[in-house]
Amino acid sequence: MKIAIPVNEEILESNVSLSFGRAPYFLIYDVETKDSIFINNSATKSTGGAGIKAAQIIVDNKLNALLTPRLGENAADVLKSAEIKIYKSSSSSAKENIDDFIAGKLPLLNEVRTGFQRHGDD
Repeated sequence: MKIAIPVNEEILESNVSLSFGRAPYFLIYDVETKDSIFINNSATKSTGGAGIKAAQIIVDNKLNALLTPRLGENAADVLKSAEIKIYKSSSSSAKENIDDFIAGKLPLLNEVRTGFQRHGDD
């Protein structure tokens, strides 16, 4: 199983980004092999629709789950249509969230933000 986490830096100890659509990077982590890579989030440069474009990056990389603190409705719709599970991350590091995910401690993200995001942060 491969998961994605929006992060601010290209290290496992990076804080999880509060903004999914505008996160500088996505950490891609393979739970079975423990391999990790970082990919640039090209959606950060978007003037609008960053969340949708970021969600498409997750879909295009054929990932199974996303760990994020919050998400906009349109981005959530893109991920759900691709059957990608969305889990609510904590505000700790990406590594701690990976450990919590593996231990089954992260809940599914049930609340998504509706409507246009003025700051384009999801």
